[in-house]
Amino acid sequence: MLLAVLASGPAHGYAVITDLHQRSGGAFDLPEGTVYPALHRLERAGLLTSSWEPGTTRRRRVYALTAKGHRSLAAERKQWKVFAGGVNLVLAGAS
Repeated sequence: MLLAVLASGPAHGYAVITDLHQRSGGAFDLPEGTVYPALHRLERAGLLTSSWEPGTTRRRRVYALTAKGHRSLAAERKQWKVFAGGVNLVLAGAS
């Protein structure tokens, strides 16, 4: 989900948290202590890159998807569609 949020463009960690919350209709209200370590893991995996935002008085690290991150997001979306479709078929048969 973090990769999907950053697919729309680079953002700092708090903006990622806020966007995830808004785009999920409030379903995901993740604390900073969960999101920042995940961003760091994604960066170590080569899916994100980060840099310090220039020209601000308060230092902010801005995260952006790498080419590998875009490919990973595309693969995850395909897998999710298959999984969600299977779940929907099972639930529809349970009625």
